[in-house]
Amino acid sequence: MSRHFALADMPETIPVFPLPGALLLPRARLPLNIFEPRYLAMLDDTMKTPHRLIGMVQPQAMPEGRAASDAAARLHRIGCAGRLTGFQETEDGRYMITLSGVSRFRIKDVHEGFTPYLRADVDWSSFERDLGRRELDHNFDRHAFLGVLRRYFETAQLASDWDSLKEAEEELLVNSLSMLCPFDPEEKQALLEAPTLETRRETLVTLMEFALRGGSDEGSLQ
Repeated sequence: MSRHFALADMPETIPVFPLPGALLLPRARLPLNIFEPRYLAMLDDTMKTPHRLIGMVQPQAMPEGRAASDAAARLHRIGCAGRLTGFQETEDGRYMITLSGVSRFRIKDVHEGFTPYLRADVDWSSFERDLGRRELDHNFDRHAFLGVLRRYFETAQLASDWDSLKEAEEELLVNSLSMLCPFDPEEKQALLEAPTLETRRETLVTLMEFALRGGSDEGSLQ
């Protein structure tokens, strides 16, 4: 059963799950296979809370040979929290879960040592729009968008249900593709931080066209 959150409902501190390349966006769903003991403990603790929120966040890309001095420096400042809405325990002790995206957040401080997993004090105020209705992209050209997407999928040898893509709501379409396409973590972070659905769609198209040019900056965007 889905739950509607208001800004006043959002907790000040949440567990965070740093996972490179795993992008969660508001009103989208992210399936995860959990097996590390510290994250199994995180899920056990999360299920005891009234909000059941977990923050997905991208680790920072550190220069080779250089380690971050603390947990906060190892994480991007913006992540997205999802509510634990699906849970299944396997015979070998893994958890198969689904997170339903609720809202992005900005990390204020990170706590380590109190629990085997990281916890963060977070600020939701910049992303109150995430808690509202689905976003619209008034300049969305589905035909042009699907043309770029088809070329990208063919080049990347990805399969898709094109009939479903033609009918999908624009927010679901753009956000699902942002999550599923095999972009690197920094590119995923750019998609997460896009302030509007239109900006995210433009960023997504830019990344696909960049990949179609073989990662070269040469040439102009269509």
